[in-house]
Amino acid sequence: MLEPRGASAPGTAGERSGRRSGADRGTLRYGWTTGACATAAATAAYTALLTGEFPDPVTITLPGGARPAFALAREWLGPDSATAAVIKDAGDDPDVTHGAVVTASVRRGAPGTGVVFRAGAGVGTVTRPGLPLAVGEPAINPVPRRMMRAAVAEVAAAHGGGDVEIAIGVDGGAELATRTWNPRLGILGGLSILGTTGIVVPYSCSAWIDSIRRGIDVARAAGHRHVAACTGSTSEQVARDRYGIPDDALLDMGDFAGAVLKYLRRHPIPRLTVVGGVGKLAKLAAGHLDLHSGRSRVDLAGLAALARSGGAGEDLQAAILGANTALGALRVCDDAGIALGDLIAADARRTACEVLREASVTVDVLVIDRAGTVVGHSDGTC
Repeated sequence: MLEPRGASAPGTAGERSGRRSGADRGTLRYGWTTGACATAAATAAYTALLTGEFPDPVTITLPGGARPAFALAREWLGPDSATAAVIKDAGDDPDVTHGAVVTASVRRGAPGTGVVFRAGAGVGTVTRPGLPLAVGEPAINPVPRRMMRAAVAEVAAAHGGGDVEIAIGVDGGAELATRTWNPRLGILGGLSILGTTGIVVPYSCSAWIDSIRRGIDVARAAGHRHVAACTGSTSEQVARDRYGIPDDALLDMGDFAGAVLKYLRRHPIPRLTVVGGVGKLAKLAAGHLDLHSGRSRVDLAGLAALARSGGAGEDLQAAILGANTALGALRVCDDAGIALGDLIAADARRTACEVLREASVTVDVLVIDRAGTVVGHSDGTC
C-alpha cells in the first residue's frame, strides 16, 4: 500500500511523526475524512479534464474555511474523462479507512445537469429509507456533496464548464464496509463517503455516534417499534434470541449509551431494550453515559450500597468491596441469594429514563454475563 504523502494533518510539526497509542492523546494528529479526500481527488481530476494538467498537490476548502493540500497517489487523463486518487490519512484515529485509496473519476455531463454523483467501485448504494439520502443514491453524504459542488464551481469559474459527473470509489471498499454499520443500515456494495468538517478528530468517536443515529433513523423508517441497544455481539445475540429483533433494529451502542438515549429522546421509538454486560451496565446504573473503561469505572462501593438496599449484610458488602470486578461482585451476591443483577438493571433503567425525560419510550434492561446468560432484568414505562 502506498504511504500517505502530503496533506499533513492539523497540528504542530512535532505532532506529525506518526500514529500513536491511545495513551498519548495530548499529541495525537488530526486526519482527513473520506469526504475531504474525495473532494481533493475530484478537484484534481476535474481540473485536469479542463486544463490537461493535474494540480499536485491539490488544495481544497473545508467547511470551516481551512485550505489543506493533498498529494495525488494516482492520476489518469483520457479524452473524455480524468481520474485522480488520494490516500486517506486518518491521523492517529483508529479509523477502518486509514490508508484507503479514495478515487474520483470525472467526465463532462450533459448541459444543464449540474453535478451528478455516482458510486464507483467500493462505494455503497442506499437501499433503505431513513438515511439523509434517497434510496438508490450513492452513499456520498450531504456535506461531502456540498464540498464537491463548491470545488466544481471554483474550478469551472477559472476554466469554464460546470456540468459534470463524478464517480467516487474506494479501493477495497466493499471488504472494508463489512467492518462498518453499512450492511445493517442498508448501504450495500461498499463504504460511505463521510464527514461534516473534513477533519477527523482522533478518538472523538463521532463516526460511531453518527452510525448510532443513522441506525435509529433506519429503524424508524422501517416501522420498527422495538429497538435494542447492545454493547457487543453477545448482547446482540441475546436480543435476537429473546425478542426476535431483526438486524436493522439492533443498535451497536458499544460504550455510547448517552448517544442512544439522547437521540431517542428527540426521535422516540416506542420500546427500547438495553442489553449489556454487568460491568458496563453497572456504570450506567451509577449514572455514567460513556461506558468506556478509560472514561468511567465500576464503583464497587456503589455496588455494595446497591446490594445493601437489597438486603445484603455487612459481610457481603465487604466481600463486594473486595471483588476485582462487577462480575465478581455479582457472583458473591448470587451465592448469598441477593439479586444484584436485577438491582443493577433497575438502576440502569432509571438512568435511561432520566435521560429520555418525557419521551414516550418504554425501557427494559437486560444484564448478561460473558456467556450471554441473563443475570438481571428490569422493565416498565418511564
